[in-house]
Amino acid sequence: MAIVNVTPDSFSDGGRYLDPDVAIAHARSLRAQGADLLDIGGESTRPGAERVAARIEQERVLPVVEALASEGAIISVDTMNASTARAAIAAGARLVNDVSGGLSDPEMLAAVAETDAEIALGHWRGPSTDMYARADYADVGLEVADELAERVAAARAAGIAPERVIVDPGVGFGKRGIQNWQVLNAIPTLVERGSRVLVGTSRKRFLAEVLGDDADLARRDLATAVTSALAARSGAWAVRVHDVPTTRDALAVARAWEA
Repeated sequence: MAIVNVTPDSFSDGGRYLDPDVAIAHARSLRAQGADLLDIGGESTRPGAERVAARIEQERVLPVVEALASEGAIISVDTMNASTARAAIAAGARLVNDVSGGLSDPEMLAAVAETDAEIALGHWRGPSTDMYARADYADVGLEVADELAERVAAARAAGIAPERVIVDPGVGFGKRGIQNWQVLNAIPTLVERGSRVLVGTSRKRFLAEVLGDDADLARRDLATAVTSALAARSGAWAVRVHDVPTTRDALAVARAWEA
């Protein structure tokens, strides 16, 4: 899953692809490099980010979703707004990637249930403006798995069949330092629960903590590729990345090793 941030303030590439034509060109390049899905987002969820109006989010993402879907690309929309999810699905998106797990907008699960789209439910304990206030865990791997199971049950109650649901342990969301590594080590526990697992480590702060704060994007992308390959080896269904070629190479090497 390749990241396309149509935002002015995303932590890694904010502003680079805010123009829809530039975002579409970037997404085409990612697809040519081997991305299976394109995740289009119009609202930053970096630590400290402020929410934007759904209208603005839709102005950013809908032209990009529509153009790429018309070309046959498999599109995911990264949103916490039910109205944006509905509009993006109508424009051709096939997956809603909600980092809040349907908690931010109480209408989200019902909105997706009305369609044939899939939904990725992220583990979330609160908004980006106060992301680490609830980063208190006794057993982070087990607690994340249990809290995601509650979201899967809520999706099912809303009318979304389990086979349409993907779970994301929310690396970096409401988790500090070593807690992220503990969550990654718990991927097999999530896989055993039955849902497909999406993992996103790309360029995140906890990688820089290992590499050193002076690590440039190339080094963070290499670290992303390593963690993505290890996540795949642990049973992840998909990995979400900014840089496609490096991760594709890592996955190819990991598959060759296992074969």
